Amino acid sequence: MSGKRAVAIWLALALGASAIFVAALTLGSVEMTPWRALAALVHAGGAGLDSSAEIVRTLRLPRALAGFACGGLLALAGALLQVLLRNPLADPYVLGVSGGAAASAVFALLAGAAWWAVDAASFAGALISIALVLGLARRDLWRGEAQEASPRLLLTGVVLATGWGAVVTLLLTLAPDERLRGILFWLTGDLNGAGAPWPAVAALVVAVGVSVPVAPQLNVLVRGEALAAALGVPAARLRLRIYLVASLAAAVAVTTAGTIGFVGLVVPHALRLAFGNDQRMLVPASALAGGIVVMGADLVARTVIAPAQLPVGVVTAIVGVPTFLWMLMRRRA
Repeated sequence: MSGKRAVAIWLALALGASAIFVAALTLGSVEMTPWRALAALVHAGGAGLDSSAEIVRTLRLPRALAGFACGGLLALAGALLQVLLRNPLADPYVLGVSGGAAASAVFALLAGAAWWAVDAASFAGALISIALVLGLARRDLWRGEAQEASPRLLLTGVVLATGWGAVVTLLLTLAPDERLRGILFWLTGDLNGAGAPWPAVAALVVAVGVSVPVAPQLNVLVRGEALAAALGVPAARLRLRIYLVASLAAAVAVTTAGTIGFVGLVVPHALRLAFGNDQRMLVPASALAGGIVVMGADLVARTVIAPAQLPVGVVTAIVGVPTFLWMLMRRRA
């Protein structure tokens, strides 16, 4: 793909993200004009701006940033895993990361832990899943035996996800009724409590910064081990590096917003079908498009039945399922 076309794609996605971001700041149970919302961001106060500034700065801005960061992390992780496993159906949750994070967070919630302890427990659970999957596939990854490593990674992730799901079900069965609603919202993906988006934003910047420089090597790796070896690409180390980046990106997203499904699966697929499989374009584009999807889904979730709110994971699933089925039928045709 030419550099000009890639830049044009990134620019179009950035403009789309900016439009959704402005809409996220202006729309809601209290509507305001885009200029009023932007003025609330840049002014400390003033006539008629106090209430707007509080709504925008403390509620809508953190939620929009968290949605963009989590969506970007999930889509980036999905794009990297699909290259790593050479499986177009791979996504972050095949690792069991979301299950480990969810089980640990639910346990912390039921124990009455503070918000920071819940976040820490969620992240620790995600890291445990990462360590288990990586430990079982480590030998094959270092040897560069992709045909051995990919099925092992997939099967281990599926088994772990099933096990973590059983743990979550057990914890929900034991949970008091008054705690179930909040826990279920988090499990299905919820940005309502995302008051500190900066760790997720920083993680997205780091993940993109680590992934973009190796995108040309990913183009070689996706064509096979023999070509990678012939061109001097360190396939084993590259695969391990990408796996760690994708896993940690998914872990941060789950820690911030719960389990938001289909973003890591559908977004890279849609971009690949529309623009091709050049990783130099696809890696940054996935981060931008994933942010657009989750930020837009959250906007729908909090406005469609306002003042009530839906979990953002419900919206992504409702849209993601028919979209992915349509893409599959189009690909077969």
